[in-house]
Amino acid sequence: MKQIEKISENQNYTAANVGKLNELTDYSFIHVKTKQEVRGKVFVNKATKSTGTEISFTVLPPQTELPYFHFHNKDEETYIILTGSGFYQVDDDCFSISEGSVIRVAPSGKRGLCNTSDVEMIYICIQSKENSLEEHTTDDGERVAVEPKWRK
Repeated sequence: MKQIEKISENQNYTAANVGKLNELTDYSFIHVKTKQEVRGKVFVNKATKSTGTEISFTVLPPQTELPYFHFHNKDEETYIILTGSGFYQVDDDCFSISEGSVIRVAPSGKRGLCNTSDVEMIYICIQSKENSLEEHTTDDGERVAVEPKWRK
C-alpha cells in the first residue's frame, strides 16, 4: 500500500504529497464498517494533521458507481470533480457532473455518484462540520511583510 509523503512541517503547517493523480489507485484502506479493502482512495487529514476538515482523493474506474449511498450526522461534504463524467444523486435529485463540477451536500442528504465515462473519475471530497465556517472572505486575512525565500 502506498504511503503519503511528508514534505515539510513545523508548528504552523504540515505539507504532504499524495503523488500523481494517475497513481492514486496505489492507495487502499480497510473500511471501518465493512472491513473490506477500498482501493483508489486516500485520506489526508492525519498526514496533514488537519483539525477542521477531512480531505480525500478518490478514483472511480470507468463505467462504475459507488457501491452505496450514504449521509452524515454532522458533516457536510464538498465534491470537486477533476476528471471523468457521470451522475451525482442527492435524495431524489440526479444531475450530470463532469470535470470542474463542485457539489456541496448537507449532512442529511443521501448521496451517491457514478462514472459513466471511459476514463477514471478522480474527485476530491472535503468534509467539515456543517456551519463551522465563521469567516469566508479575505477580511479574515492579514497581510505581512515577508521576503519570499524562493526569490533568493
